[in-house]
Amino acid sequence: MSEFKRIGLVGRQGHAGTVDSLQRVIDFLLQRELDVVLDEKTAPLVGPGKFSVHSRERLSAECDLVIVIGGDGSMLGAARLIASESVPVIGINRGRLGFLTDILPEEIEVKLSAVLAGEYREDTRFLLEFEVHRDGERLPGGCALNDVVLHPGTAAQMIEFELFINDEFVNSQQSDGLIVATPTGSTAYSLSAGGPIMHPGLEALVLVPMYPHTLSSRPLVVSADSRVRIVVINQRGLLPLVSCDGAVQFTTQPGDEIHIYRKSGPLRLIHPLDHNFYQTCRSKLGWGNRLIVPDD
Repeated sequence: MSEFKRIGLVGRQGHAGTVDSLQRVIDFLLQRELDVVLDEKTAPLVGPGKFSVHSRERLSAECDLVIVIGGDGSMLGAARLIASESVPVIGINRGRLGFLTDILPEEIEVKLSAVLAGEYREDTRFLLEFEVHRDGERLPGGCALNDVVLHPGTAAQMIEFELFINDEFVNSQQSDGLIVATPTGSTAYSLSAGGPIMHPGLEALVLVPMYPHTLSSRPLVVSADSRVRIVVINQRGLLPLVSCDGAVQFTTQPGDEIHIYRKSGPLRLIHPLDHNFYQTCRSKLGWGNRLIVPDD
């Protein structure tokens, strides 16, 4: 008997294939007499049916498994709300890359059957949280599964800031900004900016300068428990932004201190048993396959 009785569904908006996959998942779950819960933005994609509807903020509290149908962006949006409830999440890929959404649309019934039978592997991914200290006041920021990024917010323009790690001064920078990424985010924006690929099991952060003014500025890997502090310098009228996973944005002011730290409560990510991080890299990043095929 499955440990998962009440299944929440989150679907990507504005993608025709999502509706087809969403309906297949609903039919599959209802045939097994499981309770289905849709978030209020997903429910209109399929119309009325034998399921409950809740806000996405309440979804994880109402379910013991959440299935995200979409791309990595859909998973990122759901993760920021689900992680704090410690509800496991699994993804069906209706996006492009699919580093976080493992199941292909044509595999829905087979892979979900295995998961419901307890045949899966689970890993945890930590999130980042940031807040801004301004004139002695703490201002709430947001949280991210991939990265927290300081950037100009307009056309490419150099900004200045000071970087501290665990209250120790690291350097001052002139660059287009700074990416602070988790291992999960190391294959996203950080990778495009020249950062290293980190195995998702690592307890580490990578700090990647974006187009730095000096050639000696290079990505820096530190412990996941490090507290990163960025002090924003006067930008001659420019007000840099802070974004979380490319979504939440906060407008800074000169003198602001951006504090970035590990968020309590990890995301529980479910994978099929045959999931392999390196195979995913080969598939998504075009890495070469074996030159010599081993004998069975």
